[in-house]
Amino acid sequence: MSPDRVVVFVVAENCLLRETLVRALSKKNDLVVAGAVPFSPSVLDAISVACPDVVLFDSAKIALSGPRAIARMREAGQHAKVVMIGMEEDETTFLRAVGEGVVGYVLEDAPVAENVRVIRAVAAGEAVCPARYSIRLFQCAARDISFSFNPSQETRFGLTRREQQLVGLVRLGLSNKEIGERLNLSEQTIKNHIHRILRKVGATDRLDIVARCQSEVPILVKPNRGRVAPSSQSPDRSARALTSPVLLGTS
Repeated sequence: MSPDRVVVFVVAENCLLRETLVRALSKKNDLVVAGAVPFSPSVLDAISVACPDVVLFDSAKIALSGPRAIARMREAGQHAKVVMIGMEEDETTFLRAVGEGVVGYVLEDAPVAENVRVIRAVAAGEAVCPARYSIRLFQCAARDISFSFNPSQETRFGLTRREQQLVGLVRLGLSNKEIGERLNLSEQTIKNHIHRILRKVGATDRLDIVARCQSEVPILVKPNRGRVAPSSQSPDRSARALTSPVLLGTS
């Protein structure tokens, strides 16, 4: 096999789509299909043996939830690039896919030629998504960067960088579960961090944390509110979230 050829493994529940992709990919001199199967418990072993450059999924239920195939691939030390065909125009699914490590996202109604183009681009080190979703990626990135911290600064409360990061996310009114999903940490780990922050800053609840850390202006980079909203929650909802007993980190 030529070292310049891109090895592709297709995991598709849709039989017609699977066969169509195999026919199209097999006609390309620079692509080779190492496998094309529906999901089964043995698929991850087959992917490991094939060592593909790109793995393509057509099911969010398989790739992102249920078996969580992508996460299990990473846990097994498999570093193939992942392309996913979104069977629905759903921004939430798209963002979840990006969070799991998908670097190529194609909508179901895209022509086969688009699938081929995305596979090639991803194999070459690019990340590709439909233009309509690009703005959401920029918004998410801007929101996260707006609440990033200057590593050269120290806080008067002696918060670690992780704790500083959590303060920024608490300001958004996110729950422990939502923060955990954002940082890929367990809800209990976030709860433990919140307890430590409460002790360090001498706060009684999450709202008090935000109020006490508000004066640390050099640490928190203010978001440009004229361009990107830092949270989809309304101010009232965020305030209620910060004071909710369930979210105080003490329940």
